[in-house]
Amino acid sequence: MSSIEAVDVLSAPGIADTLRATFDQQRAAFLQEGPPTLEQRRIDLGNLRKAIRPNVDRIAAAISADFGHRSRHETALADVFPVLAAIRHATRNLARWMRPRRVAVGLEFMPARARVICQPLGVIGVISPWNYPFQLAMMPVVAAIAAGNRIMLKPSELTPRTSDLLAELLSAIFPEGKVAITVGGAAVGAAFARLPFDHLFYTGSTAVGRLIMQAAAENLTPVTLELGGKSPCIVGEDADLRSAVESIMFGKFHNAGQICVAPDYVLLPEARREDFIEMARSSVEKLYPTLETNPDYTSIVNERHYQRIASYIEEAKRIGVRVVEINPAHEPLGPTTRKLPPTLVVDPPEAIAMMREEIFGPVLPIKTYRSLEEALAYINHRPRPLALYYFGIDKATRDEVLRRTVSGGASINETLLHVAVDNLPFGGVGQSGMGAYHGEFGFQTFSHRKAVFLQSKVNSAGMLRPPFGRLTDLMIKFLLSR
Repeated sequence: MSSIEAVDVLSAPGIADTLRATFDQQRAAFLQEGPPTLEQRRIDLGNLRKAIRPNVDRIAAAISADFGHRSRHETALADVFPVLAAIRHATRNLARWMRPRRVAVGLEFMPARARVICQPLGVIGVISPWNYPFQLAMMPVVAAIAAGNRIMLKPSELTPRTSDLLAELLSAIFPEGKVAITVGGAAVGAAFARLPFDHLFYTGSTAVGRLIMQAAAENLTPVTLELGGKSPCIVGEDADLRSAVESIMFGKFHNAGQICVAPDYVLLPEARREDFIEMARSSVEKLYPTLETNPDYTSIVNERHYQRIASYIEEAKRIGVRVVEINPAHEPLGPTTRKLPPTLVVDPPEAIAMMREEIFGPVLPIKTYRSLEEALAYINHRPRPLALYYFGIDKATRDEVLRRTVSGGASINETLLHVAVDNLPFGGVGQSGMGAYHGEFGFQTFSHRKAVFLQSKVNSAGMLRPPFGRLTDLMIKFLLSR
C-alpha cells in the first residue's frame, strides 16, 4: 500500500487485521520517534496549507459530484476556509500552547514547584461525516497534528470522491506512519472504532455515536463525540424581526439544511407568526430566486436522505398541517435533482417525525409561544441541543435565556457563526455530544496534561513519614488549622 493510499478494506479479507496493521505501524513510529518538535509541527501544518490552497476548485468539484450539486461558494466558505483558518491560528499560537505551565503549590509544599506539561496522546482515530466532508475530516486532523499525534482517518462512504481527493492531497505530505486514510462502509467503521486508539474522535448522528462509544469502551478509549440534535431558535418579543428572519433563513438553508448546527425549529410569539412567514418567503426569494439550476442551492446528498426529508413533509401534509413551500420560480423539482424547496411547517404536532428527529434538510418547523417561560420550558424538556439561537434586544432577557438553557454553543442575533470563531470551543452536551475542539481546545483534546511535581533539595516531606513524632503532630496541627 502506498504512503497514504485509500484502500477499501471491505474488498480485502481481514478488515480488522488490515486496520490493526496500520495502527501498529503508527504506534511503533510514535514510540520510536517521540513527540515532534514545535518546528516539525509547524512544518507539517505549513505543508498541509500549501497542499490545500491551490486545490480549492478541485475540492469544490469533488464535493459537488458527491452531492449531485453543491454550491462552490458554500464549499469555499464553509469547508475550506475554516481549515485554512484553523491551520493559521494553530501555527501562530502553537508555541504558547506547548509551553509548560507553572502552577502554584500550597504553603505546606514550598519550596517545591509544579507545572503542567502537554504531551501528545499517540495515535488518534477520526471518523468524519458526509455533510461537510472536507472541513469535518480536516479540522480534527489539524488539531491532532498540532498536538503532535499520529492520525488514522475514516471518512464517510457517502462522499467517496472527496475521500479520494483527501488521500491524494495528504499522500504528498505524510507517510502512512503519520497519517492514514481507510475508506469503507459500516463494517469498516465498526472495526475502526474497536482499535485501541489513544483517543477516538467521531462526528455524526447520535444513534451511531452510541455505537461508537460502545466499541471504544472495549479498550477504554476516550472519545469525543460531535453529534447533533434539534437546535432551537427563539425569536424574542423585541427582536428585529426582519434581521432575525434573514439570519435564520441563511442558517437553515445553507447547504440545504444539512448542517449539524442548523436551526431545527423556531419558537416565536404567536402575534409575529404571519409576519415571520411573509418575511421568510421574501428572504428566501432574495437568497435563491431559482432552485433547479441555481448554483447556490445545494442538493440533498443521496436518494435515501432525499426520501427521508420528503417523507417528513408528506406526513405533515397528510394530517392537515399547514406547509409553506417557497419555490420562487415555481419550478418542477423532481427527485432526479434531489433538490427540495425551502419549506416552512406551521405549528406541527409533537408526534410527527420532523418534531422527533433531527431534520437535516431544508424544512423549518415554526412553533409559537405565549411567554418566554413557556418557550424555555419547551426547550428544557427535550435533549440538550448542539446549538441554541436567540434573537432579541433586551440584555436581561438574553442573559436569562443563556442562564436557563444548556446547549453545546449559542449565538445571539445570529446563526451558525459561533462555530467559525477559533477561540471558542465547539462541541455538544448530553445527547448532542461530549468533548470540544477548535483552536486551543482541540490541541488540549488531543493532548495529555501531565502533572509534574518538582521537589526541592531542602523540604519538609520527612515530617510526614514514619516514625511519627512531635514534629509530625505540629505539622498536622498546622495543616488542619488552615
